[in-house]
Amino acid sequence: MGVTGTSTLSVGYQGETGAYSEEAVEKLFPGSTAIAHQNFDDVFAGVVDGALDAGVVPIENSLFGSVHVNYDHLREFDVRIVAEAQVRIRHNLMALRGATLEGINEVRSHPQALGQCKVFLRTNLPQARVHASYDTAGAAKEIALGHSPTVAAIASVRAAEHYGLEILASGIESNHQNYTRFLALVPAARAGERAGAGGPSAASTTVAHKTSLVYAMHSTVPGALFNSLAVFASRNIDLLKIESRPLVGTPGSYLFYLDLDGRVEEESVANALQQLAESTDYIKVMGSYPRAAYHEAD
Repeated sequence: MGVTGTSTLSVGYQGETGAYSEEAVEKLFPGSTAIAHQNFDDVFAGVVDGALDAGVVPIENSLFGSVHVNYDHLREFDVRIVAEAQVRIRHNLMALRGATLEGINEVRSHPQALGQCKVFLRTNLPQARVHASYDTAGAAKEIALGHSPTVAAIASVRAAEHYGLEILASGIESNHQNYTRFLALVPAARAGERAGAGGPSAASTTVAHKTSLVYAMHSTVPGALFNSLAVFASRNIDLLKIESRPLVGTPGSYLFYLDLDGRVEEESVANALQQLAESTDYIKVMGSYPRAAYHEAD
């Protein structure tokens, strides 16, 4: 579900033109102006300081796991999640026109894309070196400027079209059930404003919602983690995801990121969060937003 009424919004994403994140921007903020950034930090900072109206970042991929740096950014920056989207990722091997699969000796792409296509690379291009780039579309741009028919990139169809590259192989991801979950972010102070601007609204009771939060416990005594999760189980609140990250500066301690089924305005969720806050050193609710559906891959 997109955030409607967004034609005047500037929305930041990480990558070059043709990145999968640009597709996510169009899905979440149709009609907005998508603005490319080289780093995730720049997207988050732009949202917080007002240079951007919103940002879109990936948080996890169904084949290659979580984008851990963005979990850290969600805690560090004063932003709120207002929507999510599941984007089907279709990877393609592309090179300069006239290149052949047999002639490729180097493949460039984002590390996650390379990991998602490792079976194809091992089977069809065992002779090729892999080179990590900061972005899939950025790799395509490098190829277009490099003038070498022996170097290929893994990126989207729109990247191939934008940079004038020829697709040598399509759908090369190891598993076609390949989805990346993207988050729509706005400044924390404007989260309520955006929710009421005609898009997915936190006040809506007709759409299934999830709530995302992060917390750190008082101590690591036996049973502490179990007890922190029990506040949800005792209220029949389903936990959709649990992610742990090291607590910087405190070796052996961890932050816990949770996605739970429900809206923060629901009495059971609000009571669970209040009880959790009483037994934690730190807690931040990062957003309560509509759950995104995805369609089975072709």
